[in-house]
Amino acid sequence: MPINVEKYQQTILYLANKLGGQIKGKKKLAKLLYFADFDFFEKYEKSITGATYKHLPMGPYPSDLTEIVASLVSAQALETSSVENAEGYSSTELFAAKKQAQTDIFSPEELVMLDRVIEKYGSLNGGQLEQLSHGEAPYIATELNEEIPYELSFYRSTDFSEQNA
Repeated sequence: MPINVEKYQQTILYLANKLGGQIKGKKKLAKLLYFADFDFFEKYEKSITGATYKHLPMGPYPSDLTEIVASLVSAQALETSSVENAEGYSSTELFAAKKQAQTDIFSPEELVMLDRVIEKYGSLNGGQLEQLSHGEAPYIATELNEEIPYELSFYRSTDFSEQNA
């Protein structure tokens, strides 16, 4: 499944726009992308971004995230900065949207799914999202550094009943 760079970029901007203009933490960004892609695949048998996810110690991590973020920064659509945390903890990266997402590239179903992910997971922090992702079949069924097949999303029991799409 090839990466759709434009949708990948616009998904990041959309998530940031809807979460008060920014996403706090690379872990949170990575997990929101994971839930958007795997929830969408579970329901429609295709991904939104086309990203490949790897099984890493802190949970599923999308391929090319660093490059996609860099492309958004160079286009002045996204700004990254670091926020210091309590002593002994590493700083947290902030991803602040500088432009609105181009929502016309998304299907109505994709927008509904992105809104669902924001509503369901947007208030959680990276650590909470990490714990949720660790409990899911796609993560459990793969080994460290292994690619997580999208087909494993069919072994989750996501409740889409609250969703109209």
